[in-house]
Amino acid sequence: MKACILQPPYSRDISLSDEYFDYKLKLLDECDESIDIIVLPEYSDVPCATSTLEETLYWHNRCIEVLLGKCIETAKRCSAMVFVNALFEVEAGKYRNTTYVYNREGKLVGQYFKKHLPPLEFETLALDSAYTFEPSAPYILELEGLRFGFLTCYDFYFYEATAAIARENADIIIGCSLQRSDTHDAIEIMCRHLAYNTNAYVLRSSVSFAEDSEICGASMAVSPYGKVIANMKGRFGAVTVEFDPADKHFKPAGYGNPPASHHEYIEYGRKPWQYRPAGSAIIPHDGILPYPRVCAHRGFSRVAPENSMPAFGAAIALGAKEIEFDLWPTADGEIVSCHDANLDRVSTGTGYITDHTLARLEELDFGIKFGEAFEGLHIVRFEEILQKFACQTIMNIHIKPLSYSAPYPEELMKKILALIRRYDCEKHVYLMLETDEMIAQFKAYAPHIKVCVGHLAARPWEIVDRAIALGCERVQLYKPYFNREMIEKAHAHGIICNVFWSDDPKEARDFLDMGIDVILSNDYNRIANTVKEYKK
Repeated sequence: MKACILQPPYSRDISLSDEYFDYKLKLLDECDESIDIIVLPEYSDVPCATSTLEETLYWHNRCIEVLLGKCIETAKRCSAMVFVNALFEVEAGKYRNTTYVYNREGKLVGQYFKKHLPPLEFETLALDSAYTFEPSAPYILELEGLRFGFLTCYDFYFYEATAAIARENADIIIGCSLQRSDTHDAIEIMCRHLAYNTNAYVLRSSVSFAEDSEICGASMAVSPYGKVIANMKGRFGAVTVEFDPADKHFKPAGYGNPPASHHEYIEYGRKPWQYRPAGSAIIPHDGILPYPRVCAHRGFSRVAPENSMPAFGAAIALGAKEIEFDLWPTADGEIVSCHDANLDRVSTGTGYITDHTLARLEELDFGIKFGEAFEGLHIVRFEEILQKFACQTIMNIHIKPLSYSAPYPEELMKKILALIRRYDCEKHVYLMLETDEMIAQFKAYAPHIKVCVGHLAARPWEIVDRAIALGCERVQLYKPYFNREMIEKAHAHGIICNVFWSDDPKEARDFLDMGIDVILSNDYNRIANTVKEYKK
């Protein structure tokens, strides 16, 4: 099989766009009937670097029909499969970064939508990204008995995707890219790693700033053995390579074992729970999820014991985008979840949580007082909550103050934040803190973790002003100590407004009318249904 990989010139000088676009068309004209596969770079419809959506769409609209027409013509003339990347308008005004696939007859037979959008595409160009937050399998396209996989530019950096593609037994991976800031050596490392770990041929097309440039460029072909067949580095033009897609790399699957592909050997010992959280249960982080929301207060505490795994699980299973729970330290420095400082109401114990060791607390029953069906529940550790539910919901973590006039113990603060980091959910949590001292302390140590200002009985009407002064991202308003003016002031400063609490649908609708963003509720399902109807 013979593949032709194109590498046209590229510039930050937009005035060169027509010249460079014509060069790209000329490269297609030079392809002949000996070629089976032609690969073009990312944004082939935007010949030079753009910085705004308007500029990008100008060149897209100017070039797209000519570009795709030339690709179809070339596919038919050369009897070749053509892979080209450009914007695709999925509906009016909504665009996706798309790799188009044309078969030898010039028919569009597949489209790959880039799965990872960098800031330029996500924020500046505001490309459609909703599909990237839905779980999906790798896009595999079968053509002529071959299995094609796809990565586009930023996708190359996510090695988690490599294992997923490997499981699909791809034969060839098409990489339409720019990767304008990486060196040729760095790009080669990525492509060799990809080919070796997927047992597939990698065909990567990019653009070049200059023939002597050491960044960008590096259009290449790599075999499943991790061997570079060709690397254009900075050179303008095209390179052709011949390879046998059936020539795969098999090695002993561990010393003395029968041959297998590298990924099969790795799959034997894979332990996904050792890695970053991932999968269909993971939701978008707090900065992306829309409002209004319902936060399951102490979990779905109407149907299961508060601050328990059944309560959290029930809420999340019903779709809760937020849960709330409370944290206390034990006498031996473990972090556990319970609302009350005292054990009497929620367990078979007495006295204060902070006076007991974890071992002693685990001897108590935290379910029987709710109902016999929950007899035998133990107190839940913070780490257990994270182990089971990290990144499956947003966590409103109420760290209970041990003093209203002194800082929180530093070793406990560090332990809580270390656990959040260990379970990779820093963007899926925020800390509900009551005192100004605690807020300043946590903000100084971990400024990237969002903080919600809690109610102070002595200063109930100052909560928004406190949040502004302390640089916090949220407030948790406490009824009845707030009004619409406070909510509007918070919003004017970019501060999200929670309200504690409502289990009544009419009251919840009134809160939404006032502009509340998040309603804490003990009766999660009822208030969640109210919010759904309100949003309609």
